[in-house]
Amino acid sequence: MFSRMASRISTQWRKLGEHLPSQCAVCRAWPAQRVCDACAARFAPPRRRCDRCAGLLAAPVQRCGACLREPPPLDACIAAVEYAYPWTGALGEFKFRGDPGWAGALATLVRSTPWAEPALEAADLVLPIPLSHARLRTRGFNQALLLARLLAPAKTDAALLLRTHDTEAQSHLTRAQRLRNLRGAFAVEPLRARQLQGTRVLLVDDVMTTGATLHAAALALRQAGAAHITGLVVARTERRD
Repeated sequence: MFSRMASRISTQWRKLGEHLPSQCAVCRAWPAQRVCDACAARFAPPRRRCDRCAGLLAAPVQRCGACLREPPPLDACIAAVEYAYPWTGALGEFKFRGDPGWAGALATLVRSTPWAEPALEAADLVLPIPLSHARLRTRGFNQALLLARLLAPAKTDAALLLRTHDTEAQSHLTRAQRLRNLRGAFAVEPLRARQLQGTRVLLVDDVMTTGATLHAAALALRQAGAAHITGLVVARTERRD
């Protein structure tokens, strides 16, 4: 009973803290939000990215060579920032060190990204990448769901896309290993599959590395009849094979 009470008190303090001035987590300016406007402008400049995989582009083109050769199952993909300082630390605190208070700042970062707002408006459904039951118990919350609810509360559906089984941690795997690891990991709720027919879906996640997770989820949605699927993530790492 005492542990539950302590957990509730801690949660209430975190919620209260989200509405009070604090130091910027990057430059330590006071008072400020989690990330002050100056740091957001400095560390989240608009970058030219491939419209299908959100990878960085060196030339003024719309799509990278890899996506031209082998189009991914996503129709579009948008990333707010590179997976680099200071966002690696912010996402680590958010995802692995149990600090859901980062959700608001990261959602604002995503919403400020070029093309993110039109994608949110055009979507019929906003679906967070689901966690397995085991991972959810360990972490205590689904970071993608927190982001989705802040980005589009009226369109977010946390029960339509399902995680069918737990998978090995992806961080140390190659792209080929990730694809094998995620085979059959996602499914659409059978009793609600008809809701996806002809819809525009926005998939939300925190970090994209090879795209294996988003692609596996997109394939399940496509098989259920989704007409257009966009991936939306906070951070995109350098592409790895």
